[in-house]
Amino acid sequence: MTVAATTPTAPAATTDKSALGKASLAENFNTFLSLLTTQLKNQDPTAPLDSNQFTQQLVQMTGVEQQLNANDLLKQLVSNTSSGLSSAVSLIGKEVKATSATANVTGGQAKWTYNLPADAADVKIEIDDAAGKPVHVEAPANTKSGDHDLTWNGKDLSGNQLPDGGPYTLKVTATDSTGAAITSTTFVRGVVTGVEQASGATYLTVNGGQVVWDAVTSINTPAATTTAATTTTTTPQTGS
Repeated sequence: MTVAATTPTAPAATTDKSALGKASLAENFNTFLSLLTTQLKNQDPTAPLDSNQFTQQLVQMTGVEQQLNANDLLKQLVSNTSSGLSSAVSLIGKEVKATSATANVTGGQAKWTYNLPADAADVKIEIDDAAGKPVHVEAPANTKSGDHDLTWNGKDLSGNQLPDGGPYTLKVTATDSTGAAITSTTFVRGVVTGVEQASGATYLTVNGGQVVWDAVTSINTPAATTTAATTTTTTPQTGS
């Protein structure tokens, strides 16, 4: 007796009950309005329909729709909590390093860190404002591979001090000895001072600018600043 191999049945796809409920409600509501319109057109003039009945049905359907919307809001709240908002709040006061090419001028300066994966023969640094206009250009002397810290003094090409704010975008163009392009990675580093959620994404405030929570690559606790105590010894004077 030969037994044929059985084909495993794929699990049923998970459906969104809230979406199905809304679709069913919309379909039922449209059907109800069609029936109501037909009844109103063909009602007996001597025995008109009781308006209280279909008004009550309208109220019931509206209540169901509001309940479905409330469920969606609750689902979004739970999603926000699990997507990193509650965890991101714990980063306030800690130093993070995040992948980002944008930074704000804070206290008259802006800071970045860029990484060169290999030694470069030529490196060009360009900082653009929010409109994409270059405000600073330089050619750093250190073109070795590794991380490079960059601090810009916030002055434009004419030497004018720009006000705090931004964002400003760092562009790093690097090539090797053969002229081939070297792809660099740009980071911002600083202490987290705030957390915000917008459009379903969680943002951290670092050095006055915002970075996406998912872009964080390292987290450190800032070293405590200690002040050495100064002891003053007074030598008593003896009378002459």
